[in-house]
This record gives sequence, C-alpha cells and structure tokens, in this order.
Amino acid sequence: MQSTYDIDYEDMYSRGFRGILFDIDNTLVGHNAPQDDRSMALLKRLGEIGYKCAVVSNNGYERVSSFADPAGMFYVYKAGKPLGRGYRQAIEDMGLKPDEVFCVGDQIFTDVWGANRAGLMNILVKPLGRDIGLHIYLKRIIEKPIMLMVVLGNKRRIQKFMRNSESDDHVRQ
Repeated sequence: MQSTYDIDYEDMYSRGFRGILFDIDNTLVGHNAPQDDRSMALLKRLGEIGYKCAVVSNNGYERVSSFADPAGMFYVYKAGKPLGRGYRQAIEDMGLKPDEVFCVGDQIFTDVWGANRAGLMNILVKPLGRDIGLHIYLKRIIEKPIMLMVVLGNKRRIQKFMRNSESDDHVRQ
C-alpha cells in the first residue's frame, strides 16, 4: 500500500472491521512529527465511519499521549513490538475481538511481525517522510529483501479474505 491515506477504510468497515491499530511515526505523520491537520482529518473521518482507533507504539508516554489524546484515541506506549501484548492490550481497551481489528504500520520487523504474532490482519504502508536514526535506516536495508515475500504473502491472504467474505456464511450483521 502506498500510504495510510490511500486505504479504502469504508470497504474494510463493510467487511466487518471495527477497529484500527496504528503506528505513529512514518505511518500517520513523519518521524517525531506532531499530530497534523491531515492525520486529524483522517481520524475524524474514521470515527464518523464507526471505527475505534488506537495507537500501538514503542515510543514513550509523552510522544504517544501527545499524539493520541487530541484525537481521542486509545493507546499503548512502550508496547514492546513485535511482541503481541501491546496489540492485545489495545484490542481489549477498545472492547473488540481480534477478527474485528486490523493494523497499519510502516515497518516489517515491528508493525507487521507484531500484528502477525497477535493474529491480526495488517497493512504495510510505505513510510511517510525520511527516516531519522541509524537503527531505522539499518532496519530498512534488512527489510528490502523481505518485502517481496511479505507483499506476496499478504496478497495471497487478502485474496483469500476477499473470497471468504463474498460468501453469505461470512457476512457480519
């Protein structure tokens, strides 16, 4: 997926998803950037659709709360991604079931791997802005060869999901 802002959220809602777990940095805004008009507009739109939204982040309390509180989002800081506990905590906080939630993030080794470990549908997006920090730059280098495998795996998973959701047995009321 090109960007968090390109996802067809209405379609995902029609398929039974009611919650979204977001990473912050390079997913909703650039690295260490504050909440901006574009991200606020998206989160407002998602609320109007009917979604509950949460941030699951390895950042500390100040970064996460200063981003999530103005938008009225649930949040888990110092989530320990790629461990699944932060994802499970956010789902519990939202009062949803794992099959009603999907994740959006920009990193394979934290966002995608963590969501997979928690058994969640996930969407990998291209990072917004430039990466800051050597550790993120090095992760991106390592991620590149894995990207093809992830894209192919998610493509098959999405195709299977689409086929299953088209049958009457899988329609949620």
